[in-house]
Amino acid sequence: MNIIFCGGARTVTGSFFVIETDTCRFAVDCGLFQGKKEIAERNYQPFRMEPSSLDFLILTHAHIDHSGLIPKLCTQGFKGPIYCTYATTDLASIMLPDSGFIQENEVERKNRKLGRAGQPLLTPIYTVEDAQRCLEQFESYPYDEVFCPAPGVNVRLRDAGHILGSAIVEIWVDEADQQTKLVFSGDLGNDGQRIIKDPAIIESADYLIIESTYGNRLHQANTSRMDQLLEAINLTREKGGNLVIPSFAVERTQDLIYDLNLLNKQGKMPAGQKIFIDSPLAIAATEIFKRSDEFYDSDTRELLKKGNDPFRMPNLEFSRTREDSMKLNELNTSNIIISASGMCDAGRIKHHLKHNLHRPDSTILFVGYQAAGTLGRRILEGEKLVTIHGEKVAVKADIAQIDGYSAHADQAGIMSWLKRFTTVPKKIFLVHGEEPSMMALADLIEDEIKVPTEIPDWMDRVKLDHPARPRTKPGSNGDQKAEEKAVMNEMALRAEEAYLEFRIKANRRFQEYWNAEEYEKIIEALSEAEKSLKK
Repeated sequence: MNIIFCGGARTVTGSFFVIETDTCRFAVDCGLFQGKKEIAERNYQPFRMEPSSLDFLILTHAHIDHSGLIPKLCTQGFKGPIYCTYATTDLASIMLPDSGFIQENEVERKNRKLGRAGQPLLTPIYTVEDAQRCLEQFESYPYDEVFCPAPGVNVRLRDAGHILGSAIVEIWVDEADQQTKLVFSGDLGNDGQRIIKDPAIIESADYLIIESTYGNRLHQANTSRMDQLLEAINLTREKGGNLVIPSFAVERTQDLIYDLNLLNKQGKMPAGQKIFIDSPLAIAATEIFKRSDEFYDSDTRELLKKGNDPFRMPNLEFSRTREDSMKLNELNTSNIIISASGMCDAGRIKHHLKHNLHRPDSTILFVGYQAAGTLGRRILEGEKLVTIHGEKVAVKADIAQIDGYSAHADQAGIMSWLKRFTTVPKKIFLVHGEEPSMMALADLIEDEIKVPTEIPDWMDRVKLDHPARPRTKPGSNGDQKAEEKAVMNEMALRAEEAYLEFRIKANRRFQEYWNAEEYEKIIEALSEAEKSLKK
């Protein structure tokens, strides 16, 4: 069996992995390349393998850097099914046509300049029609159900805790009376993330292909990010300008609405503060989130039970039309404008940057990863003059960043997830990351988990040896027992963490409200409970 790293290798975008077995050929993800010119140009090049040779494709989630070249793959000959979760199908049905629309608009704008200069015209990577046509090949499955897309191959999708519908992919391949288990993390989420559930525990793998976006960094806590968000709101309002937030349309925008709603309910939002969601895609994605409560975590479900809609609040307005969007730049009030794309390379956000970057009274607040070479990354790294829609724009606005909104697990989160394996992989491959991040994470994995870790290059072909173990039924027997053990360990760990958190809070509260004698009795009782827990 071979795996070919057709994308996501030493880059954060363009995830595309092709697996060749004795009986079939299939892919995991087929994403758009973003960032530096030499990387983005891969989108326009022919695929390095024949699309028609693929039997099927598994999509981990709907983000464009994982799904964005599927329409091109289909128009160039891929006719097989595309397997993913139900929520991913829902999100892809709005994200891929939106991507096609952006491709067409960007090329049309560039072709006007090329035509005037007498230069050859460009062709879109794909069109809206191409994107809509490829959706007919999508086939949805629920989490945790084992299915067989081809003889000798079984697949199970597990919750990745990254965005709505995101999946970790478990793949069992039978060859020569032996079974090899591959696990693709997709984009791995954080524990305790807003709205969605935590990443599933994976019990075993022979080979693990895992993302490394934040492999050398640690995130801020949710509470810290809300404080920073409120600080940015208040400071910008004092200056009198706009707070412009480039945001990914899926998950990040919904997280921001959730936090703004909490701040409002806590009475911390400035009176009359207007919030505009200026992205048709984000608006459509929010509607999908509203009707997908089966994927919510316990905190969000509890809010709903109490009658609190996390996606509804006073002064929150949705700018649906182009005219609505243009009017925002004519307002003289201090507003919060949340717009896509998150890396500032396309969409309505570019218009808002053009109207606000030159204003010292405005603030541009980044809340997501900015790939190398993108407009967002250049602004964040301090460029004082940028080009937007062919015009030079001076950067005089305040530039701020909150990394606590990342939907990717940080270094500690990745390591914690890896340490929950009961059967460690034979080898780990790091993908979806930049060089410093991957190198730091590889060293840490080899030091602490003692598993050989490789960082493949683009188009590397790696032969995967069969493990020395017999074939078993996927998702049962040894896998099931290992999974049950891992779940029990996780429950014990969570119980202890919850107890310790309770004790810290109890200490503070009792010190404040109880007299010394009563306090000592309470502490003695807590100590006895702690001893019982440890038994």
